[in-house]
Amino acid sequence: MLVVVHHTIIVYCAPGGWYYTEKTTQMAAIIPSTIFVSLNQSFFMGFFFLLAGYFTAPSYHRKGTWKFLGDRFTRLGIPLLFYSFVLSPLLSYLVYYFAERNHITYLQYLSGYHSWIDFGVLWFVAALLLFTLIYVGAKRFVTIKFKNPIPAPGTAKILFFAVLLGVITFFVRILFPVGWVLKPFGFQLGHFPQYIILFIIGLLAYKNQWFDSLPLKVGKSLRRVAWLGLIFFPLFFLIKAKLNMPIEWYSGGFHWQSLLYAVWEQCIGISILTALLSVGKNSWNRSSPLLSKLSRCTFATYIFHPLVITGVSLIFKCWLADPAVKFLVLAPFVVMGSFLLGSIVLIIPGVKRII
Repeated sequence: MLVVVHHTIIVYCAPGGWYYTEKTTQMAAIIPSTIFVSLNQSFFMGFFFLLAGYFTAPSYHRKGTWKFLGDRFTRLGIPLLFYSFVLSPLLSYLVYYFAERNHITYLQYLSGYHSWIDFGVLWFVAALLLFTLIYVGAKRFVTIKFKNPIPAPGTAKILFFAVLLGVITFFVRILFPVGWVLKPFGFQLGHFPQYIILFIIGLLAYKNQWFDSLPLKVGKSLRRVAWLGLIFFPLFFLIKAKLNMPIEWYSGGFHWQSLLYAVWEQCIGISILTALLSVGKNSWNRSSPLLSKLSRCTFATYIFHPLVITGVSLIFKCWLADPAVKFLVLAPFVVMGSFLLGSIVLIIPGVKRII
């Protein structure tokens, strides 16, 4: 749900690119929207990679190398091909036809279409497939054994790790600032230090059963750290205003502002995801028929939600309201529509074997 809202707010309020956008000019909407997407970016994709790493190891051990690889290519490779060759051209055509008013047929549009490798939001799936292949290769040739399980890290070690990760991220962003994309795969390499390291942490977490032994007090401590991290947002705006500096200095390059932002991003992001793990394990570890059904269709929702976001935004593009108002009104319907479409897709025969 957070991913769907994240991409929807980029259409109307927050910085970032999408298939179709109509940005508000109201600072009262731009500032909180920027804070919202910055907080999301600090943790939610890294959280996905952490969980993916955690569940990769037992799946590999249970299935063996070749069955595991076959399963990964089916569940990750086929959606990548579908998105690039079917969904991405369709989304681009809808914008070309309805927003840019180029009234040609779909076949005419495809005859001049050149962006067949376009993973869009499925860059995550492409990266996960790459990480998985590297993991399998490492398992085939390298054996690492621990004499004793490594105990779950405490609050101080987690924060030290976050600071160190922030410094590494800073150095990577000297060459690959936030917003720089490795085309045509859609990889923002400025965020990849977190993704790579958290995938590895997920593998270690399963090996040493860290999630089972993660104390609630660690989660509560890091939840307080995350709340304290919010006070840095006014500081970021104050630094920019006082120094009259380009906002891009936070995104990368050899600037102390980039170092400050990278360390802050990792500290608040690691704090949020650890708090969610700890509090979730102790307080939210239950399900219901509705949650089970929603959980089953989340991957389909992830694949198809760009179609819902783009379709809804194009339908209401003639509504003469501020884009921020459009976001507030339409976002709930976009979320519900995305899950509804995801559940409908799963009804198609054979789809459940893939997603």
